[in-house]
Amino acid sequence: MTSSELWDRETAERYDAEEAETTSAAVLAATVGFLAGLAGDGEALEFAIGTGRVGVPLRERGVPVTGIELSEHMAAVLRRKVDEDTLPVVIGDMATTVVPGEFSLVYLVYNTISNLLTQDEQVECFRNAARHLRPGGRFVVELGVPPLRFLPPGQVAVPFDVSERHVGFDTVDPVEQLLVSHHFTRDGDDGRYRRGASRHRYAWPAELDLMARIAGLELERRVADWDGSPFTQDSPQHISVWRKPA
Repeated sequence: MTSSELWDRETAERYDAEEAETTSAAVLAATVGFLAGLAGDGEALEFAIGTGRVGVPLRERGVPVTGIELSEHMAAVLRRKVDEDTLPVVIGDMATTVVPGEFSLVYLVYNTISNLLTQDEQVECFRNAARHLRPGGRFVVELGVPPLRFLPPGQVAVPFDVSERHVGFDTVDPVEQLLVSHHFTRDGDDGRYRRGASRHRYAWPAELDLMARIAGLELERRVADWDGSPFTQDSPQHISVWRKPA
């Protein structure tokens, strides 16, 4: 059992359209380049591969990719883009599912580690990454920095997008380290909005470093974005790379 919420067919079918701004070749070029450089001549394993937003172009770049995905519906959308022989996907959760092979890169992007709603499961996710890595291999996580500094006393919500067709804000429970992302999305032109919400467990970079240490991994690099820009106190997210000792 996993605490991750299971994405249904309807959500999977509209996922790529709603994430169009993050799926263009121009936007993904830095991501794919960063990951391909770490994979080198080895193979890559993507936890929570989803519809293949990153995994498919990384495979097209020449890196052999295998995926683990909890939602069969998300995997079905990916399968329309590429066949099983080209990019195999195993249905299961990213904290415990084991696939054959040894990888030079395991990666987890787009805040997805926060879908695991307990610290124990997040620790197991790191252990699972280490389990699949060959000596010298890397585990990469892309994750937002918790937005607590934007919360004045008594306020529990932080907006992250206010646009013509979408309003999004997060509500935060700092005691349980839980964050709920609320989305109001206008699908048509009749003025109606579709409401959605997803739960996440946020974690600070230092907490992830401790999880990595428990799994036998060492922090190698932390940057603010896929372009390698420096991570600072004002960075809204980080890309962290941990290495399995040779």
